[in-house]
Amino acid sequence: MSIGNKLIVIATARHMEAQVIKGRLESEGIPALLSYESASLVYGLTINGLGEAKIMVPSHLAEEAKNILKVRFNPTN
Repeated sequence: MSIGNKLIVIATARHMEAQVIKGRLESEGIPALLSYESASLVYGLTINGLGEAKIMVPSHLAEEAKNILKVRFNPTN
């Protein structure tokens, strides 16, 4: 990702699920980054959102990324 791209959060998920989502987006050609709360990584906390990761993509690809996740993780839609 170039520095000029603004990143936005499109979803949050627990660590392993976030890794799967990131891989899915990247397999579709959408670069993705994960942002973690540092306490969750150091201490392994999973309460009150501390075990979650934010999935971020470039703003111009956000809608496409959301559509990919909607199809993959909500197959009834």
